[in-house]
Amino acid sequence: MNRIPDPQSFAALKEHALQAEAKGFDHVDTWVFDLDNTLYPASSRLFDQIDAKITAYIAHRYDIDGLSARALQKHYYRKHGTTLRGLMAEEGLDPADFLAFVHDIDHSVLVPAPDLAAGIARLPGRRFVLTNGSRRHAENVVARLGVADLFEDVFDIAAAGFVPKPEQAAYDAFLKLHGVAPERAAMFEDLSKNLVVPHTLGMRTVLVTPKGGEPEGLERLTSFDDALPAPHVDHMTDDLPGFLAALAIVAAN
Repeated sequence: MNRIPDPQSFAALKEHALQAEAKGFDHVDTWVFDLDNTLYPASSRLFDQIDAKITAYIAHRYDIDGLSARALQKHYYRKHGTTLRGLMAEEGLDPADFLAFVHDIDHSVLVPAPDLAAGIARLPGRRFVLTNGSRRHAENVVARLGVADLFEDVFDIAAAGFVPKPEQAAYDAFLKLHGVAPERAAMFEDLSKNLVVPHTLGMRTVLVTPKGGEPEGLERLTSFDDALPAPHVDHMTDDLPGFLAALAIVAAN
């Protein structure tokens, strides 16, 4: 008769699997993290607030109903990479007003994440946030999570000249500004498409996926293929704190 493993055995198996997956980072001295739905879990639904604010902004700007605004939002996102980029390219929008509106949200849904903080703190070398959002939003997020002091800088959409990931120009601007050697860097992202360029540049790539039952927002996945393992994804995890803890264990052994 097959014996069902007890919870402690399951935990040990999970830790072993994480440690096996976390190999291959011994050369990395720069750690780059996306922000939304990466540093915090999608289950917080923080990005849902931003998503709804984007729809509301478009509805007000064009004096249209919510369904029409949502459709236009998807159009801009799929054609230009972000809704903001679409509005700028096709409507000449001033991005400052848009960013101030869509990031005026309730960040209190985020709580301190001591396990995440401990994992990031153990990473050797430099650490950055690279986001298509605004600096103000990123600073609010990392402050709520209790990890603000662990990052050297936030590289936001303004620093990228409002060219969003996955455009190569966004990554090139980040690498140049901070003097980062991509072949010695790792990138953590919740969007597979945003790891294509980092992988091409030689970065180690990690796709952070939602845990079972967590939401898949408009700005997360644009196609079914984006949710599948791909050659440009070196590692996948639905437990970022656990993955980072495993990195530290592997590095110590």
